[in-house]
Amino acid sequence: MNDKKPGLIARLLKVTSKIEENEVKATVSSFSFVFILMAAYYVLRPVRDAMASDWTDAEVSMLWTINFFISTACVAIYGIAVSNLNFRKLVPSVYMFFAASFAVFYLFVQSSQDTVLVDKTFYVWVSVFALFHVSVFWSFMADTFNKTQAGRLFGVIAAGASLGAIAGPILSVFLVDLIGISQMMLVSALMLLLPIPLILYLGRLKASELHNEDVSADLSSAKIGGNPFVGFKEFFTNPYLLGIGIFIILYTGIGSFVYLEQKNLLEVFTREERTEIYAYRDALVNTITYILAFFLTGRIVSKLGMPPALAIVPILLIFGMLVLAFSPVLLAAVGMHVVLRAGNYGLTRPAREMLFTHVDRESRFKTKPVIDIVAYRGGDVIMGWFFTGLTQGIGLGLAAVAAVGAGIAALWAFVGYRLGKSFDGKASADE
Repeated sequence: MNDKKPGLIARLLKVTSKIEENEVKATVSSFSFVFILMAAYYVLRPVRDAMASDWTDAEVSMLWTINFFISTACVAIYGIAVSNLNFRKLVPSVYMFFAASFAVFYLFVQSSQDTVLVDKTFYVWVSVFALFHVSVFWSFMADTFNKTQAGRLFGVIAAGASLGAIAGPILSVFLVDLIGISQMMLVSALMLLLPIPLILYLGRLKASELHNEDVSADLSSAKIGGNPFVGFKEFFTNPYLLGIGIFIILYTGIGSFVYLEQKNLLEVFTREERTEIYAYRDALVNTITYILAFFLTGRIVSKLGMPPALAIVPILLIFGMLVLAFSPVLLAAVGMHVVLRAGNYGLTRPAREMLFTHVDRESRFKTKPVIDIVAYRGGDVIMGWFFTGLTQGIGLGLAAVAAVGAGIAALWAFVGYRLGKSFDGKASADE
């Protein structure tokens, strides 16, 4: 009798978040998976960001340029791994690699005498890690859930990222005083090993609970063959994928403007004070994100459709950047960061991930990292040097730069709307 009646938790989740009973275990596991990943990253993020105010716009832009090339190389290596490794081993291997890298980096930090070089190396490597581990996670999600489930569940799963991003910076503040900065490398390394059992469990649930055996080929014994560099070619030749890439570049563009404005306004604070400000800022961002993603994202996409879902946040940023142009103070810059990142993680990011449910499996695993990492970091490079040219080259003030940012946000809104229309057209064709 009990197996025919949904449990209390299952009924509650179905009412609040549209989760069916057979999806509860997979959703909770995925939620926990991304919670741990994001907490591991956000333990380190405030420390990384606090370093940037010690450097000029040009120095930060140079680090972003270095990061772009390193990220591109990592994507190429990942493409080779995707082509040659059993998928069941691939995803755990990625997280084991990053865990090992942080352990090695800890040893490097302990033995180095050049603090500036260590800080800049740390800044670049955490930035590589920030995008790569999330991209791999969402590829795994797109291969676990079908299109219908993705529309209902990705927002809830993304809330796990938000909750982890709330816990991470709070833990960071606590750990900096308790064990110091360098030991936090080891904490993140340990945390990155925790999701591995969840990866294996989700692989079993895909067939036993979700009944998604036909969503893609059986990965238990298969490899994703073909040219490992096809992702780069398809990115430039497929208009749909290119549109996603342009959307991300524009997102990074407005994000770069907001980030660098904050950096310059925080120069007068000590590194410890900056770390605290960034940690509490990140906790606020992700608290708002958690509420948005868990209760609203799925319903916004279902009720309004994909075009508004992708355009709402850029439209808000148009007005926000204009406010910053008239009031270039720290509170306004931090406020824009909160709107941008909460809107991205709570609405734009999960909606953007749904776009990949209308591409084939090879594109999902080879082109998606190109978009998520190369296009993202390429946007950082382009917009970072653009910002540097406006401030250190032309000599524009923060107010004028914010006005330029409003124009970038308007273009971002237009691309998001058009991309959403393309998605809806593909969805209609599949019906």
